[in-house]
Amino acid sequence: MRVSDKLTTVKGLRDLAVVSLCIGLAAMAAAQVGPGTSPANQTDTAVPATATPTPLPAPTMSGPLQPPAPVSFEAGPFGRLNFDGVISGIGVFQGNHLPGDHSAQAAVSEGQIFFQKASGWWQFYVQAGAYNILSLGTPFLPTDKSIDDLYGPVPVAYLKLAPGKDTLILIGELPTIMGAESTFDFQDMNIERGLLWNQENAINRGIQLNQTLGKFSVWLSWNDGYYSNQYTWLSGSVGYTNGPHSFVVAGMGNLSHTVRQTLATPLQNNGSMYAAIYTYSKGSWVIQPYTQFGFVPTNRDIGIAKGASTRGGAVLVSHTFKHGFSLAGRGEYLATTGSAAQNAVNLLFGPGSAGWSSTLTPTYQYKRFFTRADLSFVGATGFTPGEAFGPHGTNPNQPRGVIEMGFMF
Repeated sequence: MRVSDKLTTVKGLRDLAVVSLCIGLAAMAAAQVGPGTSPANQTDTAVPATATPTPLPAPTMSGPLQPPAPVSFEAGPFGRLNFDGVISGIGVFQGNHLPGDHSAQAAVSEGQIFFQKASGWWQFYVQAGAYNILSLGTPFLPTDKSIDDLYGPVPVAYLKLAPGKDTLILIGELPTIMGAESTFDFQDMNIERGLLWNQENAINRGIQLNQTLGKFSVWLSWNDGYYSNQYTWLSGSVGYTNGPHSFVVAGMGNLSHTVRQTLATPLQNNGSMYAAIYTYSKGSWVIQPYTQFGFVPTNRDIGIAKGASTRGGAVLVSHTFKHGFSLAGRGEYLATTGSAAQNAVNLLFGPGSAGWSSTLTPTYQYKRFFTRADLSFVGATGFTPGEAFGPHGTNPNQPRGVIEMGFMF
């Protein structure tokens, strides 16, 4: 249950104050270490501040945000360890908000650290801290509720084994194989996640095998799907990369069914999903169209009187300009089957509904500091009254503006 407007505003201001303090502390730490250097080499060889950071394997980032070089140090028998992170805050302004939501909010969007060993036959990755996952077409969720109701204070953590040059085995809390957009906003072109992303799972627990075969890559995972804690899901993908072009086909499905339903484990946990993603990445341009299909079958034992499916597509585009400026955009459409007369499962804005969205995200980054904004619009068609936007759920659209400011260290 959401708190009053006054309390929400106070909490938002408190969150932003915490972010400001953390940014200041991180800036002081960065000044002590120096851009592009680490404690291990600080007294030996000074790395110029303009040096291009060596990318680490995680967390993956599609841009336009670029991470600085991490703090690296030798840890004896553990080898070289790496430490970095991100701190940011957001302000959200929206029209036609749902009951219990508000027209203006503020919160910590990211307050996470990344600690990893990225070399050797055994490796690990731990991502911990605060996060706020803002998605189009859904109510704003305060940061503390996001942590409590989703993936906890350590959303991603896994052991990585490298038994061969082109073979990896990952065990733990893993990012999903499915979809073109990642879970946390600093990883993506836009601050808000899209309508198609909101159909997918985000974090799952299990074991994953990654195999590279020349220009091809094959990933296979046995996991708990939508964070259900029931290990009945099989996920996989096949990718092909040739120069600036890459193509991925991914699929996942529940081989059983689970009764559990939470914010992180919706009805989609009892279905299947498939996607095809093409990416062109060269120079200052990234262009990424993809299509997605989902299906939730009839299962009266768990309250699904009539199954339904989703089909949709999206195009994401990002262009980087000079002097730290970039501009990204996303357009998408998603439709569902079924009808209220059939008592079909609701997968969007009511059975048989559809939705579309457009998002524009200008970004500015200077070394470790970044600021950006989202301008988005969501439209609902064929919706069930009470399932769309506004105080009564009868308004067919929702405009939103989001401002984010942060610091990567």
